[in-house]
Amino acid sequence: MSAEDRVQLAHGGGGRMMAEFIERHIRARFGEGPLRDLPDASRLAWTGPEVVFTTDSYVVQPRRFPGGDIGSLAVHGTVNDLAVSGARARWLSLSLILEEGLPLAEVDEVLSSVAVAARACGVGIATGDTKVVGRGQCDGLFINTAGIGEPIAGYALSCETIRPGDRVLVSGTIGDHGLAVLAARERISVAGGGPVSDSAPVIGLVETVADLAGAVRWMRDPTRGGLAAVLNECVTGRPWGIEIVEQRIPLAPATGALAELLGVDVLHVACEGRVVAVCAAEVAEEIVRRWRARADGRQAADIGVVVERPAGAVVLATRVGGRRLVDLPRGELLPRIC
Repeated sequence: MSAEDRVQLAHGGGGRMMAEFIERHIRARFGEGPLRDLPDASRLAWTGPEVVFTTDSYVVQPRRFPGGDIGSLAVHGTVNDLAVSGARARWLSLSLILEEGLPLAEVDEVLSSVAVAARACGVGIATGDTKVVGRGQCDGLFINTAGIGEPIAGYALSCETIRPGDRVLVSGTIGDHGLAVLAARERISVAGGGPVSDSAPVIGLVETVADLAGAVRWMRDPTRGGLAAVLNECVTGRPWGIEIVEQRIPLAPATGALAELLGVDVLHVACEGRVVAVCAAEVAEEIVRRWRARADGRQAADIGVVVERPAGAVVLATRVGGRRLVDLPRGELLPRIC
């Protein structure tokens, strides 16, 4: 592969090579909207009374994994952060940090994945930036995104509205993304096929129950730290706790097998296309029914309940009839999963 086929420092230097890179690799894919004239800041039409804003960075290794890659992951992760905040994504920024020597063909693959995922989510790439660093100064390619969303009428999500008796729902199997990335990184093979990342947009799941939004108390996408992390975030400092039931938690066979083989608690493993919600008991069955009617929610389940005691804690009712505390892991359980 010649030098012309790889990222060079000059691609981020502000000169002719940077201009050619942006024209050939960026504007060729995203130049139909606000990026057409490459402004330093895009002017976006907006009619709503408020916006929802988020940002995230993606450093996953390996950059390609079963079920996705760093490009689609960057779109899904940002769109999903808006969705579980009760907002429909409208615009994303896209900033790249590229390492000198990275094949341009791989850059193109990632950018094409971004473009496909953005179109599928109905979101536009409004602005961005590219920086190139020397060899060894980053691990090939990092992505930073920011997202602007439009609030979906009816959602007013807050832990403050949760009450004992409310139900805890999950939209599908847990742990698939984290273990798919781990298996790809460590080249672990599982008979019959290994875990496949659940990386996907969740906005459809959120919109499907928007007419019940007044009874939906709180939502999260269980990424880093998995189900355990988001539920502990929910209960910390509250006068109530959560009890979940192990048998009710949906788990893909390959994900469960690998977690058992490695001794990993799947409750701590990241998802990238799931919703965890707390809702009033009277709408829980209907939400699960609607989610299960969709391809992306076929394994949705009611997995637990908000309880008065123990306050501020998450408890798991195990398959063998015991109960154990679900705590946060110490340190990094599975590094570089997003």
